[in-house]
Amino acid sequence: MPETITILHNPRCSKSRQTLELLQSRDIELDIIDYLQTPPTQNELDKILNMLGLEPRELMRTKEPEYKLNKLDDPSLSRQQLISAMVNNPKLIERPIVINNNKAALGRPPEDVLEIL
Repeated sequence: MPETITILHNPRCSKSRQTLELLQSRDIELDIIDYLQTPPTQNELDKILNMLGLEPRELMRTKEPEYKLNKLDDPSLSRQQLISAMVNNPKLIERPIVINNNKAALGRPPEDVLEIL
């Protein structure tokens, strides 16, 4: 039985919608998580970052007002502090993120997620 593929999705984001449509057009069973309503936990986001091979700031939407408001450009902030900021302000998390069998891909562009299927 194939494992369900998860997408951390924001329905208001065009790239997220395009990625979702791409996956649905391939009849892939999806677990769709609106991550603004149900953000990942600190541990889940840490694991996702490891799967992506990224550091927290590389997955952050640095143009969001919350980034500046929370002074997240401060180089003294630890990985865990940055992850915590993303969990507490999920708008900061770049999207969409697709997870399949302990692999993850960022749908920017949407076709990039096909590499982990």
